[in-house]
Amino acid sequence: MRSYRCSTAAELAGDPLEATAPPADRWLLVEHAGPWGRHAITESKLHPAAATALAAWTRASRARVALIRRPGAAHRTRKTGRWYLADARPGREGIRCGTFTDESQLVDILADAGEHGEHGQHGEPSAEPVYLVCTHGRHDTCCALRGRPVADALARAYPQRTWECTHVGGDRFAANLVMLPHGIYYGQVTPREAVDLAKQHEAGVLDIERLRGRSSLPAPVQAAQHHARLASGETSIDAYPPLASERSGPDEWRVRLAGPDGVPVTVTVRATMRAVARPLTCTGTAPDRFRIFELVDLRR
Repeated sequence: MRSYRCSTAAELAGDPLEATAPPADRWLLVEHAGPWGRHAITESKLHPAAATALAAWTRASRARVALIRRPGAAHRTRKTGRWYLADARPGREGIRCGTFTDESQLVDILADAGEHGEHGQHGEPSAEPVYLVCTHGRHDTCCALRGRPVADALARAYPQRTWECTHVGGDRFAANLVMLPHGIYYGQVTPREAVDLAKQHEAGVLDIERLRGRSSLPAPVQAAQHHARLASGETSIDAYPPLASERSGPDEWRVRLAGPDGVPVTVTVRATMRAVARPLTCTGTAPDRFRIFELVDLRR
């Protein structure tokens, strides 16, 4: 088991990537050179008041906090840190950013951001996207082994946009790449692919093969969009926004999407659990299972 790598096992088994983006309407990124503990907020020697405020904020809202740092050791001695507050909700996408000299200042930034989605007045709006690559080795070895080469490659092309980050979910899909503000997740990314994905993102285009989903959308909606895109070949980021979603059975959802040509598309998906004879993480010790979404029906 010491040589077991969850990402290699998942890739060889062909674990589906679609509809696996964890939920997060908003993201707070905090520059912290490390070391990062396994549980980033509580075990990374953050200022106690900041750690308490960050944990409370994630509990009170559908949000995710990630610690970030620039790829390469040269950036690890900076005394001024950066923060980013990103809204990933469709139609509200945006980023505010600023700096801090003491982590206790994050308490005021969070209080200003509020629990209900206000951006607040701290920092400045930014039109630049942010590219996050999970390299959180203490959470899962695969994230470090696969993530760091991807972060290095991406940083060479986009040095101001690229950050290493703590756990974003789905270790077995390493290397994981998240595009903010949209909250677009990609999995099993290689260094060569990372730059191409960034270029496509700039052009407003998705790569369906590596796409895990969008954090601001529920998993059934992510699955419905995936099947609609496969059927039509439409790959623009804003295509197929959800109009409505409802349960049509115990494990079934009927999702109504706005079609690119103005004609709504209704997609019905069913969730099932797939058991596998392996752990889903490098630290796992027992066989596990995961949820997948099967297409039941798609009609215009």
